[in-house]
Amino acid sequence: MAASAVSVATVETTAVEAVPSLPRSVNRPDSFLLLDGEWQFALDINDRGMSEGWHLGHTYGRTAHWPGTVEEHLAEAKDATQTSWHDTVVVWYEREFDMPMLESVANGKSMFQLTFGACGYETRVWLNGVLLETIEGESVHYGEYTSFSYELHAENLRPVNRLTVRIADSMDADIPRGKQESHVYKRGGIWYQTSTGAVRSVWIETVGRNRLRSRVGIVSMVEDELVRVNLTTRIHDPGLYTIRLQVFARGEGHTEPLAQSDFSLQLEAGQKQQRVVIEVPGSELWSPGSPTLYRLVGQLIDADGYGAPIETHFGLRKVEARGCCVYLNGKSIYLDGILYQPGTATLEEIKRHFHAMRELGCNLVRVHIAGVDPRIYNLADEMGLLLWVEVPSPHSSNMRSREKHQTELVRMLALMETHPSIVIWSLYNEDWGAQDIATNAETRRYITDMYHYMQIHHPQFLVVDNDGWHHVSCEGRLKSDLMTAHLYTPDIDRWRDLLDRLTRGELDGVAAFPMVVGDPFFYRRQVPLLVSEWGGFGFADYGGPTDADDRTDRIRLFKQELRQRSIAGDVYTQATNIEDERNGLIDFQTGELMVPAGLLASRANG
Repeated sequence: MAASAVSVATVETTAVEAVPSLPRSVNRPDSFLLLDGEWQFALDINDRGMSEGWHLGHTYGRTAHWPGTVEEHLAEAKDATQTSWHDTVVVWYEREFDMPMLESVANGKSMFQLTFGACGYETRVWLNGVLLETIEGESVHYGEYTSFSYELHAENLRPVNRLTVRIADSMDADIPRGKQESHVYKRGGIWYQTSTGAVRSVWIETVGRNRLRSRVGIVSMVEDELVRVNLTTRIHDPGLYTIRLQVFARGEGHTEPLAQSDFSLQLEAGQKQQRVVIEVPGSELWSPGSPTLYRLVGQLIDADGYGAPIETHFGLRKVEARGCCVYLNGKSIYLDGILYQPGTATLEEIKRHFHAMRELGCNLVRVHIAGVDPRIYNLADEMGLLLWVEVPSPHSSNMRSREKHQTELVRMLALMETHPSIVIWSLYNEDWGAQDIATNAETRRYITDMYHYMQIHHPQFLVVDNDGWHHVSCEGRLKSDLMTAHLYTPDIDRWRDLLDRLTRGELDGVAAFPMVVGDPFFYRRQVPLLVSEWGGFGFADYGGPTDADDRTDRIRLFKQELRQRSIAGDVYTQATNIEDERNGLIDFQTGELMVPAGLLASRANG
């Protein structure tokens, strides 16, 4: 591709946008080169590219648009031998770009960084034929849901540079897949087509040689008006540094910080996490009714006074599960939720979906077992929508799948900790990737360990161990902050019976499998109870009405029954149609409601 096609954009420094130009939550004020657009493309049918040295030079017969999926690119290459994939796939992308002219690096204080918003599952990257290593030291990056970066040194750049990317994926059931098909779960019903490859933007920007990385965690201590900030430093030149944090009100004209603190520390070369605390007196709390956000600016300042800032926003809020209720900022809140699977939706379509879900009366969106554009979390922060997010699960249960699950969880947390909208995390869903949870103590031990890890390191979230059923009990203590049940029936009498039995504490014969596994557990409303999936009306396998008016009446009636019992929240399934699941309430393309506004709001349903 011609180098002149590289586009240039600048991140605003005066305020963090609700939906930044780049798919990330933490911004830098420097300009960047966006490498999206037309790339050279080749399908490597027999996986010969490595042995034949395609990274050193190759003639590509096709082009493809980045970002985009392998599936789209294969379908667009109509003359290709292979137009889809069913076991493994290997593809190559390549483009040229001019030597970046973003910000002078001659003073030795700055360097270039190449970032992939998400790409995979298995990604190798070459610059001018030289294999790059990520900042974490990986020559091969594994994963397809989170960003990863490479530091580029000026001496390795040329006036015109060649960037080569090899992407491989498979139907391996041990890797985090979410609801994409695998060797275990084939496409059809609730299992969807794969969507892999160059799925998010790629860009080059200027960063400090010694800097704060774009990994910021926020924990609010609302009673004391304190904010705990988790930061990651990246150091090439050991020495004495100062972390400076400033908190600003958001919006135009707020140039004076509400709070500022400096923290001096001696840093060695490499990467290190550091926790600091800043007081924000007089701060307002974030909630769905009042989504107040603040702007956080952080700098790592060296002995010469040089420091490049990073920026993000945050909100002060506290979520708790106490007794039978969920509390937000000390007040009980009923969670009017809906299940959301973005699938292949564009960012503009996702925005329309979010506004439609709020119009339905939802205060909670359960983003179901998928890796999504991180800009939607910023959108939820702005709108005041609570989010329940989940780790894309593997499809098999063994040591390898658990290791990959943990790696994906930790990476997601590092990039999503700033958002006040995210209040609940699920580790697993319906035993996917933990099929032996009832019989294998090792599986339960791993889930227990991850629950404890979340409690210690990420106390700002509620954690669900295995959503739907088969919650883990250890010595009579549930390793989940919420007791969640998936209940599907189109019959109102059956619905009433299930809800009555559930709230009475019956743990067997209510959901598809027993509610608790491991040691005996006796439910006495000591944890909040949520019906985290119900309805599905219109999906053939779940039964129920297909007529819009009948479905509206049925939803209203089922919702009333929920609110008449000691239940802390519910999640209707689901927001939009996706592949075989024709049970949506919102038009996927337009975002228009197919049922009356406010249908899922508790205040409208008794």
